Amino acid sequence: MALSDQLTRLATRAKDAEDRGTAAQNKAKADLEQEVDDARAAAQTQAQSLSEAAEADEAKVSDWWNDVQRTWNQHIAAVRQNIDTKKAEIDLDKAESRADDAEADALFAIDYAYSAIDEAEYAVLDATLARMEADELETAPTDA
Repeated sequence: MALSDQLTRLATRAKDAEDRGTAAQNKAKADLEQEVDDARAAAQTQAQSLSEAAEADEAKVSDWWNDVQRTWNQHIAAVRQNIDTKKAEIDLDKAESRADDAEADALFAIDYAYSAIDEAEYAVLDATLARMEADELETAPTDA
């Protein structure tokens, strides 16, 4: 799949997430709980796939991206542990605090994803330029 096609896929996924986030406000609690569970499972599956792909392509993926992957996995584990712990809280003050924390986590995740899209755009443009330069060198006459 071409790099630009991957960006299109990413944009489509971001729009789907936006639509689901908007629709969530009008769902029944039980339906939303199921959707949260489904989204969590899908995110875990995607994270696992990304991790496996990074390990399989370790020689091709820069050390920096491998470090980002490890850091991201640690962040996800910590956030999920925090969410699981806070779900056990029952009183109103704790529930309000959990809602505030969950909203702050969601905003940070959105900002992180936005930054990741910027990085993806840069990486696509840089890869395209690198391929263009390599092709130019391949077709350039040699002085030998």
